[in-house]
Amino acid sequence: MMQPIPTTQFELPPEGRRGGRPAQSQVRDLLATFYAPTDLGERRRSSRYPFPYLIRLHPVGSDGRSPDPDQQTIVVVGKHLSEDGLGFYHREPISHRRMIASLESSDGVTHAFVIDLSWCRFTKQGWYESGGRFLESVTMVQGEVAALGELPTP
Repeated sequence: MMQPIPTTQFELPPEGRRGGRPAQSQVRDLLATFYAPTDLGERRRSSRYPFPYLIRLHPVGSDGRSPDPDQQTIVVVGKHLSEDGLGFYHREPISHRRMIASLESSDGVTHAFVIDLSWCRFTKQGWYESGGRFLESVTMVQGEVAALGELPTP
């Protein structure tokens, strides 16, 4: 039986004002930890990069800006990552459209983004493939990364 992964809390900027760096800048930094800088410099802005890593998805609450404390974290398998969004695979249907995606870089830094899931399809292998666009980056509250628990090993 799978153990639920605890949810986390995030500090989000006030409505209408973004805090910190834009999501695209943080995604670019995340991609740079996996790919050589020359690979990034020669690509178009919306290019997709393979991202075969585990990703945590946290359902967003009714306000659209903070995690829903009554919902469980979902672990999915990444497919592609771009500066604008993310594609991934998952075993069960996802009933939430807005999520907070937590991605870990190769140097162990966790990056979190509010994502609007805009598409989903069922694959022949019995999995779902979904994706969406990043709306903004969020800053995790200090110490909350550990509260997410360990990602399962393949």
